[in-house]
Amino acid sequence: MNPTHQAPALQPASNPFARGYDNLHIERLLLITNEDDCPPCFRPVHDIQAHLPDHELQLFSCLFNDDFALISEGQSIPDELDERFQSTGLVRQVIYAVTGEMLNERHHVGDMYSLEEAQAMVHRLSFDTGHYSRAWEISTAHFTNEALRHLESRVGNFDSTGLLFEPFALTDCNGIGCKLIGTPWTDDNLVKIEGSPYLSLRQEQLDAGTPEALVNVLYLAALADVRLLIFDPDAAVLDGLAIYDE
Repeated sequence: MNPTHQAPALQPASNPFARGYDNLHIERLLLITNEDDCPPCFRPVHDIQAHLPDHELQLFSCLFNDDFALISEGQSIPDELDERFQSTGLVRQVIYAVTGEMLNERHHVGDMYSLEEAQAMVHRLSFDTGHYSRAWEISTAHFTNEALRHLESRVGNFDSTGLLFEPFALTDCNGIGCKLIGTPWTDDNLVKIEGSPYLSLRQEQLDAGTPEALVNVLYLAALADVRLLIFDPDAAVLDGLAIYDE
């Protein structure tokens, strides 16, 4: 009954259910080189010049510091700002950087060379629901027999909804489904809808007799904002998820 892979930790370094990005964001950056032959750097344009179009930024001389850049060629810069921008360079390219969040961590997705291209990328990566897919089908090998029997016993038992998962039968196969409620199961989200963090929910699930193997899988799926989870003996195993050899 031991898993062939270690069971997921409470705060996993990686989550095999994670797919796609949330909160996609576009930021206009300037690719700058300077006369000291230092590596190129990226800086956002300062707020006082944020109105400048791309063609008034690209291939113009600039001043920059660790946080922002200011176009110095053909632009008036207040003295109080001029003193704070000690480095000089040339804007080689205007970049539209696309970033997104996965499991509350921000990642760089890619760079485009116009706002329209960046907006098109965000559109392709987004759906109205904000997710690629919220339904997964995985092998029952990821569960112990005890966990499967527990799910089957809770089909039609509405008390399960208080534990934020609701099992349902799949009559045409040997599988079973599970609807996850209140996802994602992050502390911030659960405090808003339940008034308590995930550890409280986890303890309630365990106290209700939910096997730990099942709790671990449901947590990983709900953390990745999965809404429907199908367990089928004929489905493929999910790489990185614990497998139980009974």
